[in-house]
Amino acid sequence: MGTASAPVIGTLFTTRRGGVSVPPYDELNLGGAVGDDPAAVRVNRSMVAEQVGIAADRFVWMNQVHGALVRLVGDDGPDDPPGECDGVVTAEPGIALGVLAADCVPILAGDARAGVIGAAHAGRRGAAAGIGWRLVSAMADLGANPADITVWLGPAICGRCYEVPADLRDEVERTLSGSACTTDRDTPGLDLRAGLRRQLRALGVPRVEVDTRCTHTDPDLFSHRRGAPTGRQAGLIWLTPGRP
Repeated sequence: MGTASAPVIGTLFTTRRGGVSVPPYDELNLGGAVGDDPAAVRVNRSMVAEQVGIAADRFVWMNQVHGALVRLVGDDGPDDPPGECDGVVTAEPGIALGVLAADCVPILAGDARAGVIGAAHAGRRGAAAGIGWRLVSAMADLGANPADITVWLGPAICGRCYEVPADLRDEVERTLSGSACTTDRDTPGLDLRAGLRRQLRALGVPRVEVDTRCTHTDPDLFSHRRGAPTGRQAGLIWLTPGRP
């Protein structure tokens, strides 16, 4: 008998293009709590599910609250929704974990060797509170090894655009080293992806891939700062069983 191959990890960062939502949520809004028509959101989510190849009812969507709580998605999957949290992990194939964002950092993480995946929403408060290392810790509890984890940091507002008061920048820097920066207006700023990448590498995660697109300047992406109300794009990650 041969040994089954490791599970295959799939990932996707959506844009705002290709859905059915009308302005100001045009087009592919996947957020269900931003004021969009729920029927349009359902259609959009179904379209993405078809693209991913996993049924829409096998997607896990969090009730994100800008915190640092990570929950486990077990055998029941979407039948037992995680509720309020900003991170989810699972070792169950055939489930897609989703994180919504429109300036915050969507984090996807996977260890194919262990068959463990995770997704997290890293806004300023959550990133400073440790959502990045908490996600890695929760994955380790399921058997993942940080040395085997790959992390993908998705589109987010960049440090050149994310202007904050100097005291707030310094407060975040104290717990998320490497996030303090200067904007293109020569004002205090935050680069959350830079801080998260440094934090994750310090935890022993060797592969941290950064999607450098800026939500504030890219018209193909939703941005709360550029124009609220607006929709939400998603970061998605899922496990496909390996071949026997």
